[in-house]
Amino acid sequence: MGNLNLKPNFSDPDSFYAALTELHRDLDPDQSERINARIILLLANHIGDQDVLLEAMRIATESPE
Repeated sequence: MGNLNLKPNFSDPDSFYAALTELHRDLDPDQSERINARIILLLANHIGDQDVLLEAMRIATESPE
């Protein structure tokens, strides 16, 4: 059983945020939602550990917005 890493783990968080923002710049809301869903599924596949994925889902629903 894996554990979700909640410690900062980005090599360049500002660059990632800029790329993510740019990715969505010219998309309508439906396109943006589809891209986010695809990214989530690609990363979930990369992680692969069901326990880690369920832990992330649990934490995401418990965290304040």
